[in-house]
This record gives sequence, C-alpha cells and structure tokens, in this order.
Amino acid sequence: MIDCHVHLWDPAEGFGWIRPGSPHHRVFDENDLGRSGRAVRELAGAVLVEASRGDVGETLALRALRLRRPDLVAGYVANLHVHGDEGADRFRARLDAWGDSRPNGMRMGGATWADTPEAARALVPVLADSGLVLELNLHQGALTTAAEIAARHPALTVVVDHLGNAPHPHTRDATAWHRDVEQAAAEPNVLVKISGLLTQQHGIEPARVGRLVRHVVDTLGPGRCLIGSDWPICLPRGSRADSLALSCAGLDHLTAGDRERVRHTNAVRAYRLDR
Repeated sequence: MIDCHVHLWDPAEGFGWIRPGSPHHRVFDENDLGRSGRAVRELAGAVLVEASRGDVGETLALRALRLRRPDLVAGYVANLHVHGDEGADRFRARLDAWGDSRPNGMRMGGATWADTPEAARALVPVLADSGLVLELNLHQGALTTAAEIAARHPALTVVVDHLGNAPHPHTRDATAWHRDVEQAAAEPNVLVKISGLLTQQHGIEPARVGRLVRHVVDTLGPGRCLIGSDWPICLPRGSRADSLALSCAGLDHLTAGDRERVRHTNAVRAYRLDR
C-alpha cells in the first residue's frame, strides 16, 4: 500500500493554522511517521503533502526529506501557492534543476478555485508539461473544478483530496456531491483520493462511509482512486492504521487486482513513483 496523504510539521517553523493547545500543536517528524506505519500491513511508503507552512522553505524541507528517507517517503506534493511569484519560466527552471528530486505534485487549496492566487493558477500549464500532478484541496467545488481544469489540460493529472469533501449524513444533502462525482468521472485525467474520512465522517458507521467510497470507486473506476490516511490530522479520531482501514471501506466488492490498483498501483502511476 502507498499512503498518499501524510503530513509532517514543526509549529515553530510556521503553520499558523495549528492552534496552541490543540493535539496537533507539536512536532511530527520522520521518526513519528515511521512509528505510525508499524501497524499498517503491506505499507510500501508514503506521499508527503504540504501542510500550508506558506513559504518555499516547506518545499525545500519536503525535498530534503524525500532524499534523506526514501525508505519512508515515496514522493511529495508541495504547495503551488508559494511558487506563484517565480513565474512560469523560473518555476520550470527550478523543476528542471531538481530533476528526479522535484515534487511529484503541487497542491492548491482554499475556499474555492477563485480564492487561490492567480499567479499560482498561471503555473498549471507548467505542471501539465512537466508531468506533475495538480492536487486540489478546495472546501467548495473541488470535483467540478477538477473536471474543468482537466478538460482544459488533458495531459494533466488532477487529484481531488478527501473524496471531494463527501457530505456528512447528519449535516449535508448528498445530491450535489453525487452529481459532482459524475462530472469528475467524465474527465479521464481526474483522480480522487480516498482520505480524510476519519475526520470528516466522524461518528458515522463504517458501512455508511463505505457506501460513499464505493460510489466514488464505481463511478470513476478503480483505476482512478487513491488511498490516504491524512495522518497526523486524523489522530484525535484514531491512528494512521484506523484511518487507512476506513479509507479501504467500500473496496470489498472489488477484485484483488482492482483493490491493489486503488491501494498501490494508481499511486505509482499518477505520482510517477519508483516502487
């Protein structure tokens, strides 16, 4: 299994969203990551995902960790926002200079796509040309935005985080989300990451969460889904192993080969990993 969504941070280096006194307000480093994976069967590595530190230094730190700990880190996804001021030519030159140690993807986050920096959005064609994933962590419209971007850039792989913010049954109607999943499915270069469920679906029975997962997997197809724990965000609700187990809910109806695609092979293909 490739865990496609883990974070590392030191609050002393930034990460202003982490509030003092919260269970996340502590250092989570590579040693913590290694310990967290001991209870996960068949774990082949993780994809580190930026955690909104807000500067290019986070990209450099993720790259350094990828080089230092290839046993733990299969790849990394950096923050596209912080590279917007470089412009397309300088950003492309940076990626070329890094070669095989460049990011496997770049992430954009915000309330909506319109709320992301225009300068960062202008770098999306560079990702398409360079074979890097564009990852979306939008609070609203992630699936439909992914479909629109994917249609404009057919060579670009667009990954939507956290099941496209699937509705919590106690708070949201699922009609719009089901429609958005179908729109995303219409563009073959959109993938969905089955992650963040232990947090977003807290208190919902696993069978019901599994039905959300199954809907996405069956609508997009097992060749277009990935698995992620969202560790250590998940820790107030459960361990990394608990989170991955919930992400795998809804996969039991798949063949062994298709489960392997969701759990491993798709990540290798999408992020161009070496394992």
